[in-house]
Amino acid sequence: MKRQKRDRLERAQAREYQAGLNGRSNEVCPYQGVDARTNWLGGWRDAREEIQTGLYK
Repeated sequence: MKRQKRDRLERAQAREYQAGLNGRSNEVCPYQGVDARTNWLGGWRDAREEIQTGLYK
């Protein structure tokens, strides 16, 4: 059975989530498209919120 690739927008959000956890700036977004950039920044915001609430140090 073939594995199905995740959606590009989902990957963008997951990558920025990890970048946000690692303390990277949201200004270094590698995506030019509006949808991918929106998801990328959404992942960054989610990670920063979790850091602020104390889920990660």
